[in-house]
Amino acid sequence: MAVIHRDTEAPPLLLTDFKPKSKLVTRETVVERPRFPVIDAHNHLSLEGFGGWDKRPVSELLDIFDRADVRVYVDLDGGWGEDILESHLDHFKSAAPERFRVFGGVDWTKWEEQGDRFPEWAANRLRKQAERGAEGLKIWKMLGLTVHDHKGHLVAVDDARLDPIWAVAGELKLPVTIHIADPVAFFDPVDGNNERWEELHDHVDWQFPSPPFPSFRTVVDGLANVVARHPETTFVGAHLGCYAENLQWVGDVLDRCPNFYVDISERIGELGRQPYTARRFFLKYADRILFGTDRAPEEYIYPTYYRFLETDDEYFDYGIEEIPRQGRWRICGLYLPDDVLEKVYYRNAARVMLGQTDG
Repeated sequence: MAVIHRDTEAPPLLLTDFKPKSKLVTRETVVERPRFPVIDAHNHLSLEGFGGWDKRPVSELLDIFDRADVRVYVDLDGGWGEDILESHLDHFKSAAPERFRVFGGVDWTKWEEQGDRFPEWAANRLRKQAERGAEGLKIWKMLGLTVHDHKGHLVAVDDARLDPIWAVAGELKLPVTIHIADPVAFFDPVDGNNERWEELHDHVDWQFPSPPFPSFRTVVDGLANVVARHPETTFVGAHLGCYAENLQWVGDVLDRCPNFYVDISERIGELGRQPYTARRFFLKYADRILFGTDRAPEEYIYPTYYRFLETDDEYFDYGIEEIPRQGRWRICGLYLPDDVLEKVYYRNAARVMLGQTDG
């Protein structure tokens, strides 16, 4: 009888070289077009990695939208500066007024110059942006993490001095899309226990360890405080309210604050690994969830989102990267019913972003 010798000491394998191929046999459903029209309520057009569409023909972009049945695209890049707001209104909005919504923002760098007057100054600038054509306000994650006042103090998300900004947004009926925290793992030590180790080593500037930064809960609880303190203002918590890992927490804020909504942009990786909990969440809060991708509007991204929302496909890749962008796992579809899909794809954003009433 032949003796088979097995090597009991395999050579070391670098994590970057570990790219296992699943042997699971599952159904693969291709969903090129959604069951209902779509509003992409969270996206960008000029930032690095988003296609640089501010320097490309708008007609080419509209062709992509038409193939994916994206009727309206919310461009949040105006929040990076009023010069960008002006250029995007001129380049995109003027070319196709009904297809784009362009948001304004707050220039936090002016706090040192304006001193104690900064909050009122920023609120007045928001009025001017709205007069020019801005249709919402985008708050970036610098607030609560890196924004400092004129005395060098870190500004908390729920700093009462910012109340004039939120009040003006409510007065002008401008929705506030607010992103104030990245995934929880970004706040944890970047060690062998961190599930986003590879991502954080690729993007060192995404690491927010506490200290020196505030804790994750400090930041997201600050968001909840602001939303509760301004019931007249509509807030959209970007990326599942900035806490997709804990849908119970998000649901609690939704229950307490009828002025709070969430978008699903860049979080199907989180949602798809908890499909039972996520499906229950979608069914319960069907009127409060907005579709969004926060990815460059290329051909593959929309079918991936549609597959996740519409099918019960199992254990599939949520991106095209060889090593998954957000973590080494795959996702399962939610197989949402039509009434929920229609709200998430279009009706909720039509109400919140476009000011349309149901019916």
